[in-house]
Amino acid sequence: MTPASSVASDAEQQWHQYRHNETNNAVLTSPVDEIYAGVLTTENEVRATPTIVGRTMFVGNHDSGDLQAYDLQSGEQLWHNQAPNWVHSELIHVDGVIIVGFGNRFFDGDIRGTGESGALGLDAESGEELWRFETEGQVMPTPAKANGAVHIVTGDHHHYELDPDTGEELSRTDVGHVVSMSSPGSNGDLLFFGGGHPAPFAFTALDPHSSEIAWQVEFPDVISGLDDVPPAISGDTVVTSANIAGPQSPSGDEDEILDTHMLYALDTATGSLLWETALGDGERPTNNRSGAPTIDDGTIYVGSPTTGWTYAYELASGNELWKYRTGTVKGAPVVKDGVVYVGTAQGWVHALDSTSGEKVGERHFGGTLAPSGPIIVNDTLVVGSQDSNVYLSPLDEIIFADSSTSQGIPWLPGITILLAAITIVLVAALVVQARRLHRTSDARARHGR
Repeated sequence: MTPASSVASDAEQQWHQYRHNETNNAVLTSPVDEIYAGVLTTENEVRATPTIVGRTMFVGNHDSGDLQAYDLQSGEQLWHNQAPNWVHSELIHVDGVIIVGFGNRFFDGDIRGTGESGALGLDAESGEELWRFETEGQVMPTPAKANGAVHIVTGDHHHYELDPDTGEELSRTDVGHVVSMSSPGSNGDLLFFGGGHPAPFAFTALDPHSSEIAWQVEFPDVISGLDDVPPAISGDTVVTSANIAGPQSPSGDEDEILDTHMLYALDTATGSLLWETALGDGERPTNNRSGAPTIDDGTIYVGSPTTGWTYAYELASGNELWKYRTGTVKGAPVVKDGVVYVGTAQGWVHALDSTSGEKVGERHFGGTLAPSGPIIVNDTLVVGSQDSNVYLSPLDEIIFADSSTSQGIPWLPGITILLAAITIVLVAALVVQARRLHRTSDARARHGR
């Protein structure tokens, strides 16, 4: 592993959107020399990816709404505050202000979110509440900073543009759909997110400079998931996933409902569908019904809660490169040094070779690692769990002891096999030679008698 720089970049002193950047591949550098390794127990389930900025990790809790900051080196809690409802949003960091959405998934008529919903602004150093912005529907998607403002999408069918320092509403746009958990991804020019109710589901690109919809594409076959998935963006392509109605149950059981998990690639400028592909069929998932993609070096990595497999696809063509049965995956994977790390609802992180899909490591942490996905800071993997813990593990404790990678190609297992084969040949040769010597000795002995 390459040693981390002792100084984090300016970009890594901020956290402006879901999983830090538009590709969803959250690989970070921290100035901390030795990152805390172990388990940090929080107040409640962790369903949003922990946010790391410089020397601090920020964590929000599902049902309780607890908000916490931890020292990344010691694991010490620095401050604690409370949101008035669920927290599924990551805590983004904008120039010393922590901004987080809150709200729950229950419907009241056409609005998703009951009780208090909205966004909070907190002082990053102290955790003190600086401002509160209330909305009619939930703010479960992670906010995004673009064009100097903070943008939130909600369960009340709207996009809101806020001043990050004061929480003042600068504009609002009716997007026509509930946005469940599809955190907007920003490529600097546009914001991209999926919407659900009312049907048909739609995928939207919004101009953060004007707060007007740049384009919106309907998906009449989609029945779930598009509104849950934070998209991934690379170059002129934005990728998302969703579920359509699957085939009839092979057992004929009317209670067994099958879905087909789909992957879609759209042109960022026009919304034109570049390609689509079916990942596979499986039993209809409950909650977080679709997997979040990650893009790295021209390849899409995505897990499926529908099929229980993790896949790699070529970004340009949509051709499948490999797949591996990992179990239920909802959060985005993270990729570093030729290895893809995937968290599952069964509590495992699987390490897969990015080129071949071969497993090169794994570690069981506990609870349900969903819908948040793992991230990497320096050479430490960080992942939140529904068992209320945040796990921090050095990467070398996940990779198998007899495995290594070079440009994504496992080489040490091959060398081990080769050495074993050579050893077997040498031992066999020695045995043959020993038998020859023994026969020669016997012959000489007989001749002597």
